Amino acid sequence: MAVVATALALVVATPGEAAPRANPAAPPHFANAQADCYAIGQQVAIERGGTLARATPATRNGEAVCEIVVLLPARDGQHPRRAEYTVPAK
Repeated sequence: MAVVATALALVVATPGEAAPRANPAAPPHFANAQADCYAIGQQVAIERGGTLARATPATRNGEAVCEIVVLLPARDGQHPRRAEYTVPAK
């Protein structure tokens, strides 16, 4: 019983405590880049008429970019098409 109570105490944050980040090992600026790329990826998926499959921050030629993977609707009974886009991170 004490083990369960201890586990619950670790999982439940008390008021005033900061909520843990999704990936505590990731530096704060990387976590922000992930969130930005996700938002950018959602916009790309909407513009292309597909579903966002992956949004990953990356660096190309010293510039911050987002690698976006969108699943586009199938044609003629085929599997959905996978399209990759590299867009500047904003």
